[in-house]
Amino acid sequence: MPDRPVVLALDRNRRNLELLTEFLNREGIDVRATMSIEELDQAIEEADTVSVALLDLAGFDRSIWARCERLQEAGIPFLVISPRQSVQLYQDGLSRGARAVLVKPLGARELIALIRGLMADRA
Repeated sequence: MPDRPVVLALDRNRRNLELLTEFLNREGIDVRATMSIEELDQAIEEADTVSVALLDLAGFDRSIWARCERLQEAGIPFLVISPRQSVQLYQDGLSRGARAVLVKPLGARELIALIRGLMADRA
């Protein structure tokens, strides 16, 4: 595990990734930003360097669920982020190992508390 914890973040929106990276860096957490399934697949292969994953599902098809299952198999706790509330999405996320399904907009303090809690669980 690196000196600073690493959050693996998936989001199609570059600006959202930039904002998340800036926020988490200020909190002492590094971010491995990914914008595609291919980048996510590569990052999962390097699971020993990742503490927690945040997956924004906006713009991804159902193949994202296979990646969630891979994260679970790799022992990486993860949160699913959705632009809308949906019972089906909530059930799909939890059944594939998500620790929580969050709906945008996210509260910064709540998000960091969840991330730190997941990191503590993995330690």
